[in-house]
Amino acid sequence: MQEMNLTKVIVGGVSQQQDSFDYDMAELTELAKANNMTVVATVNQNLDKPIAATYFGIGKIDEIRQLAEENEATVLVLNDELTPSQIRNLEKGLGKLILMDRTRLILAIFANRAKSKEAKMQVQIARLRYELPRLRAGEQANLMQQGGGPGFANRGSGETKLELNQRTIKNQITHLNHELKTMETAQQTMRKQRDKTTIPTVALVGYTNAGKSTTLNGLLRLFDEQETKQVFEKDMLFATLDTSVREINLPDKKKFLLSDTVGFINKLPTQLIKAFRSTLAEAAQADLLIQVIDFSDPHYEEMIKVTEKTLNEMGVTDIPMIYAYNKADLRKDTRYPLQNGEHNLVYAANDPASLKLLTKMITATLFADMQQVTFLIPFAAGKWVDYLNENTSIVEQTYTETGTKIKANVLPIDHERLSQFEITD
Repeated sequence: MQEMNLTKVIVGGVSQQQDSFDYDMAELTELAKANNMTVVATVNQNLDKPIAATYFGIGKIDEIRQLAEENEATVLVLNDELTPSQIRNLEKGLGKLILMDRTRLILAIFANRAKSKEAKMQVQIARLRYELPRLRAGEQANLMQQGGGPGFANRGSGETKLELNQRTIKNQITHLNHELKTMETAQQTMRKQRDKTTIPTVALVGYTNAGKSTTLNGLLRLFDEQETKQVFEKDMLFATLDTSVREINLPDKKKFLLSDTVGFINKLPTQLIKAFRSTLAEAAQADLLIQVIDFSDPHYEEMIKVTEKTLNEMGVTDIPMIYAYNKADLRKDTRYPLQNGEHNLVYAANDPASLKLLTKMITATLFADMQQVTFLIPFAAGKWVDYLNENTSIVEQTYTETGTKIKANVLPIDHERLSQFEITD
């Protein structure tokens, strides 16, 4: 098989006296790899803050230009989001070397990985918001070919090419937002339909590549042998972007909906925080969150902080959370599976014993207020017999002259819903 010819890039950044700088740079390298790039050199500069005009100092720019020639690099990837003036001045100093800041890189990865129509639209909105303040006079943006709503042909009197491109982008954003709102309304309707079934919901959240998809697939294999329900998983940053929802059916007839959400990352572009708010709607509506943490990564505590900061920014708060420390099998100093308190688990997503313990913790939280109740349901109200059999754990079911007698473990909402049929044994 012929090897793919990857783009050669240099990654660089300004330390800004940040303790996490080395980790951020290592993560930037992984992001470049996730975008089918090969990193041939790394350039760092110790400054309290980036140079306002050029990001790097002049001497460092000369060094980068020489490194690019020596290593045949064609792209420079930087650890921070560049201002329009920094882009212009760096381009002048670097010649033919293409610039890509951290935000543009993440947007490129998201654009390549988005599969669903909704995810593609969200990424396009984020990209357009990023490009809007960076348009330059005389730049041919080729925006006409990208579609996105009416009003592009009516160029106003005296309107410059730059103004036309700005107006084109704004119209595209408006058009895409309208389409996205229509899709979100439809999804809200679907979620309301699911809410009527009283099936509890659980959302997997956490840093990218922590093992959320592997955990979901592991639970599916444990309780459902249908391979068609498996979701895509790969040891790569942002391997999947689309939210997947699967129903987990337990042997005792308890069940819950489990959603796998998009992963987070440090310095997540603000454009994507806004664009992906709807993607995390499953998490915002969940009865329980499972924060999957890469316990094998030395910086896992920083990952927890980034995840919780992002959730707070998106308004996902006041929901019970299990802290699931994954990849314990990659650590030599750790025993697993190990439950530490009510909401902490050390586990490995590919280990059945770990997944069984995780399931036990999930059910203990979701069904803590479940009650055992006996109902006598008249034959004329047989739909409720079907409902109980489909949505609750039946302990005993018998038939009498007047109807069906069912003893079941039910959630408070079902207890209230069928209270008219309740009897005492």
